[in-house]
Amino acid sequence: MSASVLIGYFDSEEKVLDATRAVREAGYALHDVYTPYAVHGMDDAMGLRPSRLTWVCFGAGLTGAAAALSLQYYTSVVSWPLNVGGKPFNSFPAFIPVSFELTVLFAALTTVAAFLIRAKLFPGNKRVALPRVTDDRFAIAVEPREAPADMAAAEDVLRRHGAVEMARVEVAS
Repeated sequence: MSASVLIGYFDSEEKVLDATRAVREAGYALHDVYTPYAVHGMDDAMGLRPSRLTWVCFGAGLTGAAAALSLQYYTSVVSWPLNVGGKPFNSFPAFIPVSFELTVLFAALTTVAAFLIRAKLFPGNKRVALPRVTDDRFAIAVEPREAPADMAAAEDVLRRHGAVEMARVEVAS
């Protein structure tokens, strides 16, 4: 199923921030905002909640640390205890380097996987490539309601806030 999306192109970040707020206040569904670099305040203008990806990273890091400590404790105390130089079997300072490495490894790999899954960036996914957005333009993709008058009204909102170009694109939903 595809939907028609109106894309307004802007030439400055101030205009795209202003237009993003205006589109939300007008009640249109904001499909996405495309910028060549991170724009301060865009999350607030789009009405986005804080990301939960930090909690995924934290949980994966704890899982990695727990796995490393438990594996090292099991192998050095339960499964194969060796008396090396009178050192105690459960010598936790010796476990720190491996635990740190597995914490970082689990956190990084799980966070990247969660991001790719949540953003639907996997092979075979069809994404619309917007020309010039990565070079020097900013773009807002608006999903107007079904009536043709709403498309014209949404176009008017974008033009009033500084859109230099307009385009209609069919996107897969």
